[in-house]
Amino acid sequence: MGLQMYSLLLLYYLISSLVCDAVAFAEASEGISDVYCERILRAQTQGTRRDGHHEFRLRMEGDPETYRPGSTYRVVLMATSPAYFRGFTLIALKEGREGTVEDDYAGQFQIIDEGETQFMTDCPPAVTESTPRRRTRIQVFWTAPAVGAGCVTLKASIFQKKIIYFQDEGSLTIPLCEKEHAFGEATETPEMDCCACGTAKYRLTFHGNWSEKVHPKDYPRRANHWSALIGASHSKSYMLWEYGGFATEGVRQVAEFGSPIRMEEEIRQKLAISRTIPHRSMVLFKGNEVMTVIKTKAQWPAWQPLNLRAAPSAEFFVDRARHLMSFLTMLGPSPDWNVGLSGEDLCTKECGWIQKLVADLIPWDAGTDSGVTYESPNKPTIPQDKIRPLTSLDHPQSPFYDPEGGAIIPLARITVERIARTGQQCNVIPDTLDDIMTDIGHEEKKEDNIPETCIYSEWSPWSACSSATCEKGRQMRQRMLKAQLDPTVPCPHTQDFQPCMTPECTVEETFTCMMSEWISWSPCSVSCGMGMRSRERYIKQFPEDSSLCQHQIEETEKCVVNDECSIDCMVSDWSDWYECNKSCGKGHTIRTRMVKLEPQFGGSTCPETIQRKKCKIRKCQTKTKEETREVGGKRRRHGKAGSDAVVGDQQGCRMQSWTSWTYCSKSCGGGIQERFMYLKKRVKGSLENNCKDRKEIRACHVHPC
Repeated sequence: MGLQMYSLLLLYYLISSLVCDAVAFAEASEGISDVYCERILRAQTQGTRRDGHHEFRLRMEGDPETYRPGSTYRVVLMATSPAYFRGFTLIALKEGREGTVEDDYAGQFQIIDEGETQFMTDCPPAVTESTPRRRTRIQVFWTAPAVGAGCVTLKASIFQKKIIYFQDEGSLTIPLCEKEHAFGEATETPEMDCCACGTAKYRLTFHGNWSEKVHPKDYPRRANHWSALIGASHSKSYMLWEYGGFATEGVRQVAEFGSPIRMEEEIRQKLAISRTIPHRSMVLFKGNEVMTVIKTKAQWPAWQPLNLRAAPSAEFFVDRARHLMSFLTMLGPSPDWNVGLSGEDLCTKECGWIQKLVADLIPWDAGTDSGVTYESPNKPTIPQDKIRPLTSLDHPQSPFYDPEGGAIIPLARITVERIARTGQQCNVIPDTLDDIMTDIGHEEKKEDNIPETCIYSEWSPWSACSSATCEKGRQMRQRMLKAQLDPTVPCPHTQDFQPCMTPECTVEETFTCMMSEWISWSPCSVSCGMGMRSRERYIKQFPEDSSLCQHQIEETEKCVVNDECSIDCMVSDWSDWYECNKSCGKGHTIRTRMVKLEPQFGGSTCPETIQRKKCKIRKCQTKTKEETREVGGKRRRHGKAGSDAVVGDQQGCRMQSWTSWTYCSKSCGGGIQERFMYLKKRVKGSLENNCKDRKEIRACHVHPC
C-alpha cells in the first residue's frame, strides 16, 4: 500500500512539473512574440548602467554628420585602454522609433569578421559578439537606407559582466540625417584640407544595374550600353563636373555621344606629368591638379550576369593635394543622361585614407539636350541648363516617371576599395589588422632585390635595338652569376631590358603615340534597316613630351541589317472629343491623333488623323407668329432658326461677321483653331436664349513633331 501511494505521488509530481513548464514556456513565447526585438532592448535596462563616455566610443569612419542614401560606411566600436568589453549590441533606428517593429530599423549591417561579430538570432537587424571574451575593438559595415528614410541613430550597448553601458546621447550614439541634393544645388566640396600622409592606391569597380527587368518602362532593347567610364583623382581647385554647374564640352560629348576623347583631353591639361631623366630624380611639369586619369572600357550590352563578364574596374592614386575622385559614364541610348560621382573625398578627418566606399548611383541630366525618353531625337537645350539629378516627376513620358514621386531605382553601384598605401602614414586612428594586411599584400616590389648570397659580374653593354624602324623596340644587357653562397636561395635578375629606337630616328619621331589594335565592331544599333556601329582602340603610351595624342580612338559607320525592311506608320491614341461647334441645334465635333512615325521602306500608310461626328446640345427656340413681323427692317419667316437666319438679323439678334481663325494651338502633333461670331445687338422682343455668341473649331498642324 505504501509503495502504491509513493508511485501515485511521484506521478502527480511529474505531471505537475510538466504542466508548469508548459505554461511557463507558453507565457515566455507569448512575451517574446509580442513585439519585435523588445526582449533584447528590455534586457539592456537590467543590471548596473554607467556612463561610458570616457571609456567607450562608437564612431563612423570620417565622422560624417549626414549620410548619403544607399552608401556604405565603416562603423567601429572601441574601448580606451585599459578598458575592455566582453559583449555588445549594435542597432540602427529611425528617429523617434523604439525598435518594437521591423520598420523601426534603418539600413543594414554587414559582417566583416565572422569570428568577432554575428547577427542576433532573436533580433536579425542587431549585431552582437560571436563569442563572449575580452576585446577592445570591433568593426562592421553599415549601408544607409534608401531615399526618404530621414534621420537615423546608431546605438551601441557594452556588456561587462553585470555592468551595462548604454546611452541615448554621447559617445555610444551616432545621430545622422539624410543628405539630399536639391535642384540646382552645387556639389559640396570638402571644407577642410587633407592632412593624410603618403599616397593611397584604390580600385574602382563599376556594377551596372540598368536592365529591362529592373527598369522596364520603354527600356531600349537594341544598342543599350554604358559608355567608357572617364574620371580622375584631383585637387579641390579642379572639378570635372558638379551639380548646379554647366557641362564643359568634354562632359557634353560624354553625356550625348558617349565619347571620352575630349573629356580626357580636358583632364590631361590638368595632369601632373612625370618624366624620368637618366641619373636624376623625377621631374614634374605641366598642370598639377590631377594625379591619375581613371578609365574603363565601354560595356555592350549594358547588363550581363557577372558569371559572363567581370565588372569593369580601374586603379588610381591619391595624395594629400589630390584627394578627390570624380567620374562619369553615359547610359545609352539617352538624350544626355549619365551616372557618376563628383568630388568624392577619400581623405578622413583623422589624417588617414578611407578603406572602402560603396555608393548607389541615380541618373543625372547634363543640361545640353531636351529629350525626355531614351530614344528621343536630338534637341539641343538653348540656352544650356545646369547639371541636375533626374527625378521621378520630371515628365510623364520619362522612363523614370512615377506619379507619386517615389525614388528612382539606382542604375548602378560603385565600389572604391583601398588596396595599398605607400610612404610614411600619419593617421591618428591606429591601423587595424586589415589595414596592415592590405598594405603587405599589395606592396610594390623593388626594382632590383638582390639576395646577399648572390655575387654577379658587371652588366654587359646594351645590345642593338630590336626595332629597325622608328617604332619602339627593346634592347638587352646581361650579367653572369659568379657565385651562389646559399644554393637554397635563388639568384634572379641576370637579364635587363629597356625600350629603344634606331639612332636614325629624330627627336620628333620619338614623341609619337603608341596605339592598340582596333577592337571588333559593336553590334548594329538596329535589327532591321540602316543603323550605326562603332569600334574602339586605346592609347598604349602617351608621347614623352606630355603632348596630347591626336589619333582617333573611336570609329563609327553605317550598317544595314535585313536590307527595305518595312516600317509601318505609327500613330498616337485619339484625343478627347472637342467642344461642339454650335450652342444649340445640330452641330459637329472633332477629335485628332498625331503621326509618331512615318512609314518607311514600303510600310503601311498612315490611317486618318481626324474624325468628325454630329453633336446636338439642345433644341433652338422657335418663333411665335408675333415674331414674324418685320424686325430691324427685314422680314423673317416662321420656323426654326439656324441656316435660314441671316447674319445681320438672326432670331431677332444682330450678329457680327465671323472672325478670322485663331493661330493653331500647337506647331505640330495636332492642335486646334477657333473662330467666333459675336452678338452685335439684341432686337426688342427677341428671345434671350437665342442671342448668344457663337464659336467654331477645326483641327490644324496634325503632322508629327
